[in-house]
Amino acid sequence: MSVLLVEDRGPVRLLTLNRPDRHNALDTELTAALLDGLVDAGAQPGVRAVVVAGSGRSFCSGADTGEFADLTPDRADAVAARAELTTRLQGASAALSVPVVAAAHGYVLGGGAGLAIGADLLVIADDARFGYPELRHGIVAAIVMADLVRQAGRKAAFELVATAEPISGVEVGALGLANRVVPAAEVLATAVGLAEQLAAWDPAAMAATKRHLHAVADLTLADGLAAGQALNQRMRGFRSGAEQ
Repeated sequence: MSVLLVEDRGPVRLLTLNRPDRHNALDTELTAALLDGLVDAGAQPGVRAVVVAGSGRSFCSGADTGEFADLTPDRADAVAARAELTTRLQGASAALSVPVVAAAHGYVLGGGAGLAIGADLLVIADDARFGYPELRHGIVAAIVMADLVRQAGRKAAFELVATAEPISGVEVGALGLANRVVPAAEVLATAVGLAEQLAAWDPAAMAATKRHLHAVADLTLADGLAAGQALNQRMRGFRSGAEQ
């Protein structure tokens, strides 16, 4: 059985993490499969939006701790390779030209929480358990913290990583980390509906919108306005197909 299920629903590609017996924990195989799945989705002209979901009772419980025994200082090459793979996955959604919607329920922990907020939009179940339990395992929420502190702010981010206590989907919404908070039974349908809405726009305009948002997020106001002026001029060519 594949660790990643791929389904096309019209212009929306659904990627479903498929290790339900492990709450879709991210072992190396699943991490690589999901990264490849996201990259492939972005390369397909017929795919205009992506939904990432989890099978079974959870979205993703984070890194598979069963692999930790092999990731030791004396195996530096393996440690470095896994860190690089995790980093590439964390940044994959933002790097895609098409929008990515995460549909999260059940456990949304550690790397799974990073995956959820790393998407462009997040739909989360009101009773989901979201958090960063890394300190309980004597490790650090290192890679996923980059997205967390940018989106939640320093105080909220520090509390999440330093207490290692999970919060509910309702609290995730209150922190501004989720776009929709719905009952668990409605998560996937809501996420697909959002993805369908985004997929209906002109793909060049959507890709430019996404790139521009990420570009200006860390710029000064003056630099952001200058970048906006440049894009404003280029976008005149979208409808004619001049902008690729």
